[in-house]
Amino acid sequence: MVNEAPSSYSHQADRPVTAAERERVRSDFQRDGYVVFRNVVDADLIKEMNGHVEWLQRRHPEVRPEQLGHTYLRDDPFWVHVVSDQRLLQVAETFIGHDIALFASHYISKPPFSGQPVLWHQDAAFWPLEPMDVVTLWLAVDHSTPENGCVRVVPGSHTWDVAEMTENTQVESVLGKEIAVDVDETQALDMVLAPGDVEVHHPNIVHGSTANTSPHRRCGLTIRYIPTTTKIIAAEQPYPSAFHLQGDPGVNVYQPRPRYNPGRHYEFSAATRWT
Repeated sequence: MVNEAPSSYSHQADRPVTAAERERVRSDFQRDGYVVFRNVVDADLIKEMNGHVEWLQRRHPEVRPEQLGHTYLRDDPFWVHVVSDQRLLQVAETFIGHDIALFASHYISKPPFSGQPVLWHQDAAFWPLEPMDVVTLWLAVDHSTPENGCVRVVPGSHTWDVAEMTENTQVESVLGKEIAVDVDETQALDMVLAPGDVEVHHPNIVHGSTANTSPHRRCGLTIRYIPTTTKIIAAEQPYPSAFHLQGDPGVNVYQPRPRYNPGRHYEFSAATRWT
């Protein structure tokens, strides 16, 4: 049985979000630990993101496409251009306020027939943040379905304590670990998304995804936004993917804005704004 997400909203970037709309979204998020926004970004940006994933794979052929993570971001104007998109920031602002920084971002691109699963986990178990005030936007680049390994969440599990993680060497997976508690998979919901849709989730929610054994790629971009009052507690400062995006810069040290260099960087339509 496929259990699809009931808490979804149409995104309208051409008008401000009303206070009543924000309150309704926050209420659903506080209850369930996730919400879905439809049609957040347009087909042109999704097309450029597809090209960007292919470009990254050519540049890093030794890296599995599920592992195109934040360490590659700091010198990538297009990537920073995407996470700075005002439509995405407008969504993030609903949950964490106006003063926003990027903590991390990661393409998880599951190739056809061989895409690895993401075992059940809570993001907060991994992240060096204090306090754990952060929100994840999962932006669909491809159609994301149960057949190709869409994200699955356990509604309400964001109210659980953060559990320990345990190594799992029996299954080749994106994280190599899984949550050290039993998960009732019959309670999980499938985040069925179209390109440009965004699923938003709490750092404590239990979530994961199955392997992609279908003939269709499943690619999404995770974007981890923090309010600028949240401190990134990491030995490397500035953190590779720490960028100030909006409002007061707050408590962190940030990477400088990358400058577009033809021939070195991915070519995109707004590149002249990053020179």
